Amino acid sequence: MKTMGFLISHKAQEKRRALLPQDLLNIRNCHNIFIEKNYGESLRIDDQEYENFGAKVAERKEVLKCDCLVDVKLGDGDFLEEIEGEKTLIGWAHALQKVAFTTSAIEKKHTVIAWENIYVDGRYIFYRNREVAGEAGVLQAFLYLGKMPYECNVAILGNGQTAKGAMRILHGLGANVDVYGRRLEKLFKEKMYAYDVIVNCILWDTSRQDHIIAREDLKKFRPGTMIIDIANDPGMEIETARPTTIADPVYEIDGVIHYEVDNTPALFPYTVSHILSKGFSTYVDGILEDCPAPEINQAIVIKDGVILSEDILAYRKKLNL
Repeated sequence: MKTMGFLISHKAQEKRRALLPQDLLNIRNCHNIFIEKNYGESLRIDDQEYENFGAKVAERKEVLKCDCLVDVKLGDGDFLEEIEGEKTLIGWAHALQKVAFTTSAIEKKHTVIAWENIYVDGRYIFYRNREVAGEAGVLQAFLYLGKMPYECNVAILGNGQTAKGAMRILHGLGANVDVYGRRLEKLFKEKMYAYDVIVNCILWDTSRQDHIIAREDLKKFRPGTMIIDIANDPGMEIETARPTTIADPVYEIDGVIHYEVDNTPALFPYTVSHILSKGFSTYVDGILEDCPAPEINQAIVIKDGVILSEDILAYRKKLNL
């Protein structure tokens, strides 16, 4: 029987948590669950509440000894140098983009279960988190635009769950919105300079070498145009993209405001923590008992230090890694 530790993410302004006390009721092997001290503090949850349901609360150095480690923002985790032995690492890994994390996981022969790859019957298990990403990003970004949505012409790139969330807020606040799916990319590029705000929700093909909005395009936009880049793939579809934080979310290049927060759902930690905990807790016993559900097996992108994802392999080859 394995042990599983739940770590406080050290990413800036990250308050989401992977497990709430009440969802320990979904776990048979609660005695094998270790919670970092003050884990629920950001949500006003006392350690005693976890202990009341059978979990153990411990200092971080003790939790790091567990066989399996859960960090909501795993790919940004700062603990890999602190752990010994081969571990199973669980959370949003984004192992393609997070090159340093992936390199470390390979070298230390870890196994990585990537939350972003858990699908049930074709639907992403945490699809509501993606919707919240679009909702939260739009809500915060407009504070830095200085205009209300009902004054703006807005283009949304993509038509998935993140775009759905962005659309919900924009329509609710009266924006004039056009949506450009993958097949309408050429049309968007013809019309993009007419918009006050562009919301990027694209799932980008990382094998591509081009950009939808290139550095040279920025001077053609009206001053004060805003790009709300929820996808946040640095240097990819938006060439000038680089990650920002909730505390310092925007920067400006050639008069174009870039909103590039890469963890927008963290703005609503209560909402998202309930989504994460309810969804993930049902898989914990299978992982602890070394008989994970098929959807968990399919979400393993690195196994004992070996990359299983063809996309990650191809991207690292492009980087000569």
